[in-house]
Amino acid sequence: MLTESDILSALGDCYDPALPCNIVDLGLVRSVQVAPDPQAPGAGIAGVPQKHRIRVEFSLTNPTDDSEAQLGAQIRNRLAGLEEAGDVTVAFVPEPVWNPQQITPAGRRILGLDGNRNLVQIR
Repeated sequence: MLTESDILSALGDCYDPALPCNIVDLGLVRSVQVAPDPQAPGAGIAGVPQKHRIRVEFSLTNPTDDSEAQLGAQIRNRLAGLEEAGDVTVAFVPEPVWNPQQITPAGRRILGLDGNRNLVQIR
């Protein structure tokens, strides 16, 4: 069974167009919904993995049409590589606006924001 955790793990391979950090650690993933898809090809056939409908809502660090298109394509392409992924819907949500406080501790380390006295610490 495909879980939200599986999706978030896969999305760790998707990177923001403006910052060198993955979208999960930047706090750009707003929501993930995963549900079995009983209408998917092969549903109910023994030995065929159950396919799932996936919906990912995300925000952007720099909301532009190009950034939205690039990140949406990254998400769709990455999730298409999951054997249990069926229909994938990706949606940009403009509100609430992303801010640096949403970066995880791992993301702050990736971006070099922790331990550098010359940078403003984000908490």
